[in-house]
Amino acid sequence: MPSADRPGDEDDQVRRTLRHPERLVPLAFLGAIAAGTALLMLPICRPGPNGAPLLTALFTAASSVCVTGLAVNDTGRYWSTSGLILITVLTQIGGFGVIALASLLGLAVSQRLGLRNRLAPQIEGASLAMADIRRVLRRIAAIMLGAQAVMAVFIAGRLWLHYDYRPGRATWYGVFHAVQAFNNAGFSLWSDSLVGFVTDPWMCLPLALGVAAGALGFPAVFEASREWRDPRRWTVHTRLTIWGSLVLLVVGLLVVLTFEWSNPATLGPLGVRHKLLAAFFQDTMSRSGGLNSVPTADLNQETLAVTVGMMFIGGGTASTAGGIKVVTFFLLAYVIWAEIRGEPDVVVGRRRVAGSSQRQALTIALLSVALLFGSTLLLIALTNDVRFEQALFEATSAFGTVGLSTGITGDLPAAAQVVLILLMFVGRVGTISVGSALALNTRHRLYRYPEESPIVG
Repeated sequence: MPSADRPGDEDDQVRRTLRHPERLVPLAFLGAIAAGTALLMLPICRPGPNGAPLLTALFTAASSVCVTGLAVNDTGRYWSTSGLILITVLTQIGGFGVIALASLLGLAVSQRLGLRNRLAPQIEGASLAMADIRRVLRRIAAIMLGAQAVMAVFIAGRLWLHYDYRPGRATWYGVFHAVQAFNNAGFSLWSDSLVGFVTDPWMCLPLALGVAAGALGFPAVFEASREWRDPRRWTVHTRLTIWGSLVLLVVGLLVVLTFEWSNPATLGPLGVRHKLLAAFFQDTMSRSGGLNSVPTADLNQETLAVTVGMMFIGGGTASTAGGIKVVTFFLLAYVIWAEIRGEPDVVVGRRRVAGSSQRQALTIALLSVALLFGSTLLLIALTNDVRFEQALFEATSAFGTVGLSTGITGDLPAAAQVVLILLMFVGRVGTISVGSALALNTRHRLYRYPEESPIVG
């Protein structure tokens, strides 16, 4: 009798599951959010005798699994140690889950479309084998845990040796914030996030670098690590991700320094060296990190506006960051540049970009703009004293799974908090699912209609 554990049976099961791979992500995240909500409602997760209310538990579970970090209460004080450990576990599950599922969807899409596999180049044939999945997952887990361990050592050591934290407490704070940083979630055990450490590079830099590493995306990281000696061999995806992330980092840093240099509530009182540190930290976190070393509500309107744009763009594909993704944004920029120059093709690094990829990027961007516009109007309608810029910032932070807030999250009515929960879920799984569905929904017709050019503009 054939065994269910044979490799051939496992491969058949994988092929059946990946027949509709875009369905895996939302179902997996819904299950994790439901389980997290039920567990957070247990009395053991709260300091008092009673458990958390349903909406509070649901909001926190969704924010954890979707690695957002928005909170309706003071995380470090509202939840017990058991609750905080559960939040850490949910964040780790969410971060690993989105990277793993997005990477596997990339493998499935590449093989379905007959593309060269960049994540596991040793795969031969047309099927995605269980051994290949395990190899990719092991590599992702090793990188994530290794990066988090390094960050935790830096943070714990600093808290223990410089701030006189007890070794056990310092270790716990180091692990918690390392998990939050690499997974691009914004929960913090300090009520003011990292504001108390704004001038301390030993606290801010490891967390900022961890957020930046987690936001790159594993497909780009894998390829860049293999071909680091010759970036000219990078694929279009890796080029747009790496160089685009660097451009956004520099632009964001200059914006924060320009508009916040003399702001007495943010960078104004700091020295030049500390201004640069605080601006770099704020810039890095604005794409998806969610932690802050200066009060977000005190940022100038210009900085808040640019931060909304950065949150909307987000990080790399198959990363812990949200948003429409760096590749989507810069691909559209290349489309516009080619159109302005009258070029027949969109070319990136001597590679012609397929028209289907251009349409997918445009579809994701416009759907996201429509979703944010409608959600912002809905938040304004559901609240009485929230201004447009506050509603837009909160909606974009939820959609981009960033976690930054001007301080209104906990004061929003229940209906508005439900809107943010839906935005976090759609922002976390929506772009992955929609992108995969669009890539797999390629039709080949045997005929074409006559061409016509309408007047545009």
